[in-house]
Amino acid sequence: MSDFPKDIYTEPHPMDVDTLANLGPLRAMAGIWEGQRGLDVKPKAEGPKKQAFHERIELQPIDPQTNGPQLLYGLRYHTHVTKPDQVKTYHDQVGYWLWEPATGAVIHTLTIPRGQVAMAAGQAAADATEFELVATHGLETYGICSAPFLQHAFKTTEFRIKVTINADGTWSYDEDTVLQILGRDEPFHHTDRNTLHKVAEPTPNPLARAKA
Repeated sequence: MSDFPKDIYTEPHPMDVDTLANLGPLRAMAGIWEGQRGLDVKPKAEGPKKQAFHERIELQPIDPQTNGPQLLYGLRYHTHVTKPDQVKTYHDQVGYWLWEPATGAVIHTLTIPRGQVAMAAGQAAADATEFELVATHGLETYGICSAPFLQHAFKTTEFRIKVTINADGTWSYDEDTVLQILGRDEPFHHTDRNTLHKVAEPTPNPLARAKA
């Protein structure tokens, strides 16, 4: 039996248009952030390689989103990563962090310009300061899709991200991207972690600004 309502068209009403007031566990992540001590452990032919990185993430609130009766609040984000003292982009990523108040679902979408997209999800309380989301290859929901070369040579079988909201106003993430690399028997754990410090406040979503 489905837990979804029979009426799949009618949108919730009334609806609070102030996204920043309705982000649940994502509220502490809204804004512009920088992290100067990121660590990436990536695969190379000779074995795992550690790489330090600098990161800037912009997370801005979007207007409430509805799928019929489903109501989502979220942050649109752009992540830009460089190696220390370099201009060249090391990693670029865009997507959304979404919160569904009715169910406690947290959803993270990501797209990277090497031909890969993923959608990870998990559960959290509205006041949670720690949560973990997972995407799994082969699933119809909350899965991973890659372009042919990545699927052939560096197949991603699982993506996992753990977020921790810290008491000092920063937040941290710990990612584990599990790869099945061509010619290797054991899965490779491509990991990334960083702690982000706020450099600017978020801009309220368009409907909230109009209401103000």
